[in-house]
Amino acid sequence: MLIHSFKGIYPEIGDDCFIAETAAIVGQVRMGDNCSVWYGAVLRGDVNTIEIGDRVNIQDCAVIHVSGGEGGNVVIGNDVVIGHNATVHGATVGSHCLIGMGATVLDGAVIGDGSLVAAHALVLGKTVIGPGELWAGVPAKFVKKISPAAVERTIDKGVQSYVELAEIYNEEYKE
Repeated sequence: MLIHSFKGIYPEIGDDCFIAETAAIVGQVRMGDNCSVWYGAVLRGDVNTIEIGDRVNIQDCAVIHVSGGEGGNVVIGNDVVIGHNATVHGATVGSHCLIGMGATVLDGAVIGDGSLVAAHALVLGKTVIGPGELWAGVPAKFVKKISPAAVERTIDKGVQSYVELAEIYNEEYKE
């Protein structure tokens, strides 16, 4: 794994996180507890900050990057799944969200709590997705509301499965 400072600022990684050996975390990145960053993922906080809550799973080859200037940081809440090959760039993702595989969330977008961005969706800059919404397409459009029970059954279940998988990986690497 590459965990590297940039301009003297070193990433802060919470307790019980799994960071795959081919992941890269650079600069102004603060990550909560029980997170996982999988193979080939890149978190680059070079010209702004990346704030990641607890139990966030950033899957293989995902990219989290910032924009320069005011408002170009990335904020990701608690209990979030960022799917394989997804990109979050200068955006805010609330808690209990899923950003689907291959989806792109651009600068200034805000993803409300309990929302789902479908696989391969393109969330344009400054788009605001309300709490508990499913968006899909290119560009992404509102599809339907998601019930709290559906969030618990899908997103929260996925979060918990990755927390457990990360624990197994951490045990394997200790040996």
